[in-house]
Amino acid sequence: MGDRDRHQQQPPSEAIKSLLPDKGPSGPQALAVAILLPVGGSLLALSCLTLVASLIGLAVLTPVFLLFSPVLVPAALLAALAVAGFLGSGALGLAGLSSLGYLLRKASALVQQAAPEQVEQVRRRMGEVGQKAKDAAQGRAEESKRT
Repeated sequence: MGDRDRHQQQPPSEAIKSLLPDKGPSGPQALAVAILLPVGGSLLALSCLTLVASLIGLAVLTPVFLLFSPVLVPAALLAALAVAGFLGSGALGLAGLSSLGYLLRKASALVQQAAPEQVEQVRRRMGEVGQKAKDAAQGRAEESKRT
């Protein structure tokens, strides 16, 4: 109760001063406000101009839209469906590739954990098979050159 009586007895200027901070803004804060105020004002003015231009354009083109609506509406629907289809197929393709990559990483990690010596043996055999295939291809290429 004592606090409430004390606040009620203060003059209005003292009550306002008690709400304000003791010191003013720092130099960089004042500089930021001085720089950003005109930038913000100019951007606000540009947005207002854009809104007014859009409304004027809509008012002028509404009769044209009404005349051509039997053509424009199906064309817009077709364009929207085509864009949605491309975006959907791209998203599903990325999801499929990422899931295949995840499964490949998991499978290779499991194989390397299970039997590292078997992995090395398979690598050696693959190298041998690759070398045999390379030799066979070179031999066939030399035979075809002779004939």
